[in-house]
Amino acid sequence: MSAQVEQDDRVAGDRTNFEVRTAPLRGELVAHCYRMLGSAGEAEDLVQETYLRAWRSYHSFEGRSSLRTWMYTIATNCCLTALRQQARRPLPSGLGQPPGNPSVAVVEDRARDWLEPLPDRLVWGEAGMPVDPAERSVATEGVQLAFVATLQELPPLQRAVLVLREVLQLSAAETASALGTTAAAVNSALQRARATVGDGLERSGRRAGELTQAEHEIYAAFCAAFERYDIPAVVRVMTEQATWQMPPFDRFYVGREDIRTLIGTQCPAAAPQDLRMVPTTSNGQPAAGMYLRGEDGVHRAFQLCVVDIRDGAITGVVGFFDPDAFRRAGLPVALGEDPAPTP
Repeated sequence: MSAQVEQDDRVAGDRTNFEVRTAPLRGELVAHCYRMLGSAGEAEDLVQETYLRAWRSYHSFEGRSSLRTWMYTIATNCCLTALRQQARRPLPSGLGQPPGNPSVAVVEDRARDWLEPLPDRLVWGEAGMPVDPAERSVATEGVQLAFVATLQELPPLQRAVLVLREVLQLSAAETASALGTTAAAVNSALQRARATVGDGLERSGRRAGELTQAEHEIYAAFCAAFERYDIPAVVRVMTEQATWQMPPFDRFYVGREDIRTLIGTQCPAAAPQDLRMVPTTSNGQPAAGMYLRGEDGVHRAFQLCVVDIRDGAITGVVGFFDPDAFRRAGLPVALGEDPAPTP
């Protein structure tokens, strides 16, 4: 056997070993990059970059840290590099303005990069979420929309420290090694991040896997009410101070009455069955693809609604008017058509 053949076989063996060992980490790395960037699309791209960098350096991996920590180190630094060139991704409620007037026409802001949803299938693939409740809880920790929106308020380094320390449970020493700094600097950054975030994680809505039977019924009633175009029934399952947001429209709305007015005056639907709701999950939360019937009778993708449920009622809805949100969720662009292909 020639030296070249032996080298090729060794490289092929290393490649197989690398793929077998790192493949199970891909979904959680997507979630990690999403927490950092607030963009599902950019998270997918940076995970690809992470795997390319990791493979190029795999021959030098000496096992001084776990492979998982090593991969997170590479992914985090990819994210920090990307964050040097982009602004934060907010929701409308994070722009520092008061709630909008639901009687005033909504205004699009396509110039801004908005926070995006993270469909669960990007983390767990077509197999869905883990069956074990403990695994499911860990899997979705820190990807709820409310928490990720709060993370976007932090400077990149504080964001990385908070995610590595409190979501991924790395030690201060491991975090310092990943970020090329000291444990003292990590602890200082964590303290500052916590002062900003507060109990942001606890304020997030109920995760899809945690819903009680009664809450599943509330979610189902919400979807059914839209399909009947029964606006009073839609707001009936919401709290008095529920919020409604729909990027790229730059306002948010608070309270049942304002949400009722908003839907009644600005939603293009007008009659029962104008809207169809297809259940899904995103950000570990219940969600639904909302489809609007056109003049030709075809229901086409309208908005992907991610729902916060807390204390037995809906506390907020974020509707994303981005066709890519449907594609990433594996939902069709029109009902009756095949689902969008996996990106």
